[in-house]
Formats: sequence, C-alpha cells, structure tokens
Amino acid sequence: MENKLIFKIFTDGGARGNPGPAAVGIVIEGPGVNKKYGEYIGETTNNEAEYRAAIIALKKLKQLLGGDKTGQATVEFYVDSELLSKQLNSEYKIKEKNLQNLFMELWNLKLDFGRVTFNHVFREENKEADKLVNEALDNEAQKQKLL
Repeated sequence: MENKLIFKIFTDGGARGNPGPAAVGIVIEGPGVNKKYGEYIGETTNNEAEYRAAIIALKKLKQLLGGDKTGQATVEFYVDSELLSKQLNSEYKIKEKNLQNLFMELWNLKLDFGRVTFNHVFREENKEADKLVNEALDNEAQKQKLL
C-alpha cells in the first residue's frame, strides 16, 4: 500500500546576535494541512533555533494528525541549515552539548512517524519560513519597546 500521508515541512530558525533573541518559522503542507507558524523562542543561538524549529514542527504535525495517523505519515523536511541537515543525516558529528540534547529530542520525536527525511535547500527556496522567523522577531522587538 502506497503511503498517501506525505507532508512537506519547511523550517527555519534564526537569532539576531549569536546568541540573541531567536525565533522559528514553520510551513507544513500536506493532505488537508496548510499551516504556517512563527514563534519567538527566547535567547539562543542560530543552530539551536534551527533544531527547535524542526522539533516544534514535528510536535505541531503530531497534534494535527493525532496519534493513529502519525505512524503512517512520511515527513520531508526542507531546511536551509547545512549543519542541521548534515547532522541529522549522519554526515557531521554533533560536538556541542546543547545540540546533542536537541538532536536526541528530535530523533525521539522522529520515531513516532513512518518516515522522516531532512533535505538541505538554499535560502531562496525557504523564503516563507525565513519570513515567519523575521516577523516573529520583529513582533517581539515591538513588544519589548512597549514595555
């Protein structure tokens, strides 16, 4: 039986300063799903924000699908972080302790799904997720000015 539950997820994470105020951008597309999320995540590094984007995306997709369909889903990630894609595809070692912990969290979430792949794309192919990151950072900066 061919898997019809195929989801494309575009994620981006960014920090203004490294570390600095950070946010994630997530676009989820698939059968009956077309969702976009931009979220401020606090102070962190760019690399941690990239991992957090993927983690949050899988958690959101799992909520959208429910437990029974999650195991049948194929998830294709598209990320512009070469580090993230190479670490998750076992091409680079993970030396930073913080990233090791995020890797383990992401790896464990991944096990709930039928298949999860990570594909590196150029920034131009990830514009929507990047836009969501910047909107979330701009919104947070505006809130801080009002305090």
